[in-house]
Amino acid sequence: MDFSSGMTVRLAFLADMSFPVLSIFSDFPVLKGDAMDNRWSVGVCTLSRRLLVALLCLMTAKAVADPLPLKRAVELALNHATTTEIAAADERHALASYREGRAAYIPQFILGAGLGKSWGYPLSLEGSAPSIFNFNSQSALFNPSLRQFVKAARSEWQATTLQSKDRRNEVIQDTVTTYLELNMWQQRLSRLQEEESAAMKLEEAMTERVKEGVESPLERTKARLAAARLRMRIAQAESSADVLREHLAKLTGLPRRFVEPVPDSWPAFPAVSQDSALAKQAEDNSPVLQAAEERARAQFLKAQGEHKASLPSVDFAAQYARLSTYNNYDQFFQPHSFRANNATVGVAIRFPVFNASQRARADAADADAVRAKRQVEAARNQVSEETLKLQRNVHQLEAAQEVAQLELEVASANLDALQTRVDAGTATPRDLGDSRAQVSERFITLQDTTFELERARIGLLRSTGDLENWVKGGS
Repeated sequence: MDFSSGMTVRLAFLADMSFPVLSIFSDFPVLKGDAMDNRWSVGVCTLSRRLLVALLCLMTAKAVADPLPLKRAVELALNHATTTEIAAADERHALASYREGRAAYIPQFILGAGLGKSWGYPLSLEGSAPSIFNFNSQSALFNPSLRQFVKAARSEWQATTLQSKDRRNEVIQDTVTTYLELNMWQQRLSRLQEEESAAMKLEEAMTERVKEGVESPLERTKARLAAARLRMRIAQAESSADVLREHLAKLTGLPRRFVEPVPDSWPAFPAVSQDSALAKQAEDNSPVLQAAEERARAQFLKAQGEHKASLPSVDFAAQYARLSTYNNYDQFFQPHSFRANNATVGVAIRFPVFNASQRARADAADADAVRAKRQVEAARNQVSEETLKLQRNVHQLEAAQEVAQLELEVASANLDALQTRVDAGTATPRDLGDSRAQVSERFITLQDTTFELERARIGLLRSTGDLENWVKGGS
């Protein structure tokens, strides 16, 4: 077989826009006969090996965890978190209840039959005359009680919608807080691992100095204690980071290996003025308070509906039936008056006269309405107090952060000065270890204070209704 031209095979793999395109070229020259067959087999083997390498590179690229910015983590959490799914289900349930109440004004149509054999007088079957075929329809025309209950169902639906908004904010707050805390522990873990290396060197140095008789065995024990404390803190940091990563993975729906926070991927926190009326802003924007107000309105409307159940009501009703002589209609009614097709259309008017149980239900509904009204007042007070507490807490933590920052700077300066003295031979490694331990303590204090400040600011943003907008401003 003759080939008049060569053949080029190109395979391209594009795993993701963030991964490069891997291309494989295998050129086969023009050959004839057995030589062509041998070279063709070699070329195929070469191509197979290159293809295998390409697939391995692709799998390795896929296994690498992309950074997860805060904004993306919140988006994934809102689409995956079970809390938002439960809230959406509650909202659909409330909407269906509201539509059920409104549907009472739409005529219902029921088709059926009342087939049966009659002996003697034709008795009814489930309240209707025996028939070959029947059709029934009814709906509410005028019902003051039903009208109030429909309004109450609408308020319940709106309250559920507002509750869903609060649960959405809850998911955002949980995601942001977990994200920031995980970032804090990862930074602390990196710092502690660096300090562990220095602590091990100090322990070795103290061991040598004890052997030389320069230091007492107690100083060696202290050095070992300092190293053990660092290992304990490293274990604590690793444990906390693993737990937080697992929680964030469940929130976002990502595998744990893909949960990698990006430092400083969140926007700067807005300044908090201690003179601003944040409590009033929280009352105006709080979905919890708004939901409580809607539920109180729903209870008030239900109470009105129970009271208006004593008023007259009018319903539309229609009925058609196809009757048969085998049910003895022609034997017990006027001769020659039987008709197979029969229909009735009209209205059903009811005038309630006395109903003690209905009056008791109305009294119970009044009590529920009063309780709901008081719950609104309690919710308003709670929102106002918590917002004011967070506002003042932010102010205190800002001052504490400044103190912790200055203490860290002083401790770091002392460490640098002591390192210079150690290099000059005027200070001992023991003094250097004590100074490093002090810097480590100041660093941890600053981290803890900074995180508490961030958590308070996040809570304040949720209270004032600005949390989601703040997250959207991130990178």
